[in-house]
Amino acid sequence: MPDPVSKIDEWRAFSIHLLTASGAFWAFLSIIAAAERRWADMFGWLGLALFVDAIDGPMARKVNVQRILPNWSGDVLDQIIDYATYVIIPAFALYQSGIIGRPLSFVAAALIVITSAIYYADTRMKTSDYYFRGFPVAWNMVVFTFFATQPNSITAFLFVAFCAVATFLPIKFVHPTRVKRLRTLSLAVTAVWALLSTGAIFYHFDVSGWVKLGIVATGLYLLGIGAVLQLVDRFTRRKEA
Repeated sequence: MPDPVSKIDEWRAFSIHLLTASGAFWAFLSIIAAAERRWADMFGWLGLALFVDAIDGPMARKVNVQRILPNWSGDVLDQIIDYATYVIIPAFALYQSGIIGRPLSFVAAALIVITSAIYYADTRMKTSDYYFRGFPVAWNMVVFTFFATQPNSITAFLFVAFCAVATFLPIKFVHPTRVKRLRTLSLAVTAVWALLSTGAIFYHFDVSGWVKLGIVATGLYLLGIGAVLQLVDRFTRRKEA
């Protein structure tokens, strides 16, 4: 028989839901900044939302929120906020900034919001070993990289198109905190990406080439390491067979 749930347990669990819900306010502040073309501020608020998203899951699992508050879905709450911070706001920033020109920025934004909506409806988005199946609609990181590196419009558009298609492909993408394989390395790379990105935001993207290179390199690791491990496993199985 499970242990009884006290009011203290309930309030502790609900406070984690409130922490998750705070991401909606950071999203609201980032929308205001984007509308006023204060891009560094916008990404600063999105970064805070990303930080909350990184810590609320482990906290919820440690406290066992699902058992204590079965009538409140942390997954639904998380996905609502994620769609705003990972998808809608980056798509709006991409269009509003004209960073890849018209009409490509309009088409790119459409690809982002439509494919991401379909992705969130897919109940198979995560594998049994906690990888994402398909590109995990991390458009906040993609669009941030565009702002940091200023690629030409065709390159940026083609990359958006590639990620949109990859959303529906059976390719694994790493979840840095949940995938056990190479977790230490993935967390270290994530930390480096976060530090470099914070510096880029602080200096309003006026940073040296090595900072931009570091952002691209760490981002490509996070984007591609799951697929690399997937190919290694497939090759190993074929070799053993």
